[in-house]
Amino acid sequence: MLFNEKELNCNLFDQLSLIEEAEEVAREENAEKTLRFLAKKKRQVERKLYQKPPLLDKNE
Repeated sequence: MLFNEKELNCNLFDQLSLIEEAEEVAREENAEKTLRFLAKKKRQVERKLYQKPPLLDKNE
């Protein structure tokens, strides 16, 4: 199934929201290992969400 950019961004924002909610619970429970895991996942989603478009080949 193909997604357009808007749908993909909406999915990534939904993932960020879930991660942030899980971070709140992990902070309340002082779950350091879980917080480190969630921080890693958050960076991965943000990398996808905020990536720059690929550079075009100058020969094209």
